[in-house]
Amino acid sequence: MKEKVAEFLNNVRPKLQADGGDVELIDISDDGIVKVRLLGACGGCPMAQMTLKMGIERYLKENIPEVQEVVAV
Repeated sequence: MKEKVAEFLNNVRPKLQADGGDVELIDISDDGIVKVRLLGACGGCPMAQMTLKMGIERYLKENIPEVQEVVAV
Protein backbone atom coordinates (compact mmCIF):
# COMPACT_ATOMS: atom_id res chain seq x y z
CA MET A 1 0.00 0.00 0.00
CA LYS A 2 2.91 2.35 0.66
CA GLU A 3 3.78 2.45 -3.04
CA LYS A 4 0.19 3.30 -4.00
CA VAL A 5 0.01 6.10 -1.44
CA ALA A 6 3.36 7.49 -2.59
CA GLU A 7 2.16 7.40 -6.20
CA PHE A 8 -1.03 9.31 -5.39
CA LEU A 9 0.89 11.84 -3.27
CA ASN A 10 3.08 12.44 -6.32
CA ASN A 11 -0.11 13.38 -8.19
CA VAL A 12 -0.96 15.97 -5.51
CA ARG A 13 2.57 17.30 -5.10
CA PRO A 14 2.61 19.67 -8.14
CA LYS A 15 -0.44 21.53 -6.81
CA LEU A 16 1.25 22.04 -3.45
CA GLN A 17 4.56 23.01 -5.05
CA ALA A 18 2.79 25.64 -7.15
CA ASP A 19 1.97 27.42 -3.88
CA GLY A 20 5.46 26.96 -2.42
CA GLY A 21 4.71 23.85 -0.36
CA ASP A 22 5.16 20.11 -0.50
CA VAL A 23 4.18 16.88 1.24
CA GLU A 24 6.39 14.06 2.50
CA LEU A 25 5.16 10.54 3.28
CA ILE A 26 6.41 9.54 6.73
CA ASP A 27 4.67 6.25 7.52
CA ILE A 28 1.54 4.16 7.09
CA SER A 29 0.25 2.18 10.05
CA ASP A 30 -1.30 -1.28 9.77
CA ASP A 31 -4.73 0.21 10.46
CA GLY A 32 -4.60 2.61 7.47
CA ILE A 33 -3.38 5.82 9.13
CA VAL A 34 -1.17 7.74 6.71
CA LYS A 35 1.34 10.06 8.36
CA VAL A 36 2.66 12.93 6.27
CA ARG A 37 4.71 16.05 6.85
CA LEU A 38 3.68 19.28 5.17
CA LEU A 39 6.72 21.19 4.00
CA GLY A 40 7.56 24.69 2.83
CA ALA A 41 4.70 27.15 2.72
CA CYS A 42 2.25 24.38 3.65
CA GLY A 43 3.99 23.86 6.99
CA GLY A 44 2.90 27.22 8.38
CA CYS A 45 -0.18 27.94 6.30
CA PRO A 46 -3.43 28.60 8.19
CA MET A 47 -5.25 26.52 5.55
CA ALA A 48 -2.93 23.52 5.99
CA GLN A 49 -5.45 21.49 7.98
CA MET A 50 -8.09 22.01 5.31
CA THR A 51 -5.61 21.06 2.59
CA LEU A 52 -4.73 17.95 4.56
CA LYS A 53 -8.28 16.76 5.29
CA MET A 54 -10.37 18.06 2.39
CA GLY A 55 -7.64 17.69 -0.22
CA ILE A 56 -5.04 15.03 0.45
CA GLU A 57 -7.08 12.77 2.75
CA ARG A 58 -10.20 12.85 0.57
CA TYR A 59 -8.18 12.16 -2.59
CA LEU A 60 -6.35 9.21 -1.02
CA LYS A 61 -9.52 7.71 0.50
CA GLU A 62 -11.35 7.92 -2.85
CA ASN A 63 -8.56 6.07 -4.62
CA ILE A 64 -7.19 3.75 -1.92
CA PRO A 65 -10.00 2.29 0.24
CA GLU A 66 -7.52 0.98 2.84
CA VAL A 67 -6.68 4.55 3.88
CA GLN A 68 -8.63 5.43 7.02
CA GLU A 69 -7.14 8.82 7.86
CA VAL A 70 -4.30 11.17 6.97
CA VAL A 71 -2.54 13.00 9.79
CA ALA A 72 0.26 15.56 9.82
CA VAL A 73 3.26 14.85 12.01
